[in-house]
Amino acid sequence: MDETSFERAAEKTLQQLMAALEEALDDEAEVDLEGGILTVELEAGGTYLLNMHRPNRQIWLSSPKSGAWHFDADPAAPGHWRSTRGGERLHDLLARELGHDLAPR
Repeated sequence: MDETSFERAAEKTLQQLMAALEEALDDEAEVDLEGGILTVELEAGGTYLLNMHRPNRQIWLSSPKSGAWHFDADPAAPGHWRSTRGGERLHDLLARELGHDLAPR
């Protein structure tokens, strides 16, 4: 994936996640996307950070529950990102940890 395609795909994913998180978490979290960094501050405590990591063409996640994750674009499923450790999908990991359906639309 070239850099332009990566940036387009990662930005679209972060925007979709922001919308899904805002809807799912409503009054449970503060959700903000700025400068390619998606921040989810939970009212109950803990902060998730997701960002585009351009040099590796990955989306990186910092989770207060499970630590650091790196996700590559899934060439077989556009719009999906899979963990470099175990292959779990980004949306599935967040849904499991946050207890809400965040499937890409």
